[in-house]
Amino acid sequence: MNVEQRNRLISIVLAIIIIALGYYLYRSIVDPYQEVIEREQMTERVRERMTTVREALNLYKRRVDSFPPSDGGLDTLVHFLKTDSLMSIQADSILAPEDTTEAFNADSLIYSPRPPHSRFEYTLNDTLRPQIYLLEDPDSEDKIGSLENTTELNEASWN
Repeated sequence: MNVEQRNRLISIVLAIIIIALGYYLYRSIVDPYQEVIEREQMTERVRERMTTVREALNLYKRRVDSFPPSDGGLDTLVHFLKTDSLMSIQADSILAPEDTTEAFNADSLIYSPRPPHSRFEYTLNDTLRPQIYLLEDPDSEDKIGSLENTTELNEASWN
């Protein structure tokens, strides 16, 4: 092998190594950023779902004149959304997400879209007037309402 062939072979090998290292560098920058974006999008979806639950709770309060009880409260809410004649007709237009064409599903309303799809935690404080509730996502610090402060009724923690 003469010097010219050896230099050409080394140049080809180095070009392949440079391309491989460039790709590795690109992936090491883009992949973590993509994970952050996906995590932020999931947080937004969870917050939208919690906001929808808040709207459903307020609709329930307007129709029944109280929030659902702590024990089985979210199940009571789902039952209300499925059986109330007005809600069964208007649920798609009132509670369906705006950015999707999917039909409203009352059964999935009380579950977080974030895997492992934990159920939201709901607690009612009916010892105060007006009644206040706390709706929490067990997989994050996000919550709506308070059990102690009536001024935080329907107030989201992320606002």
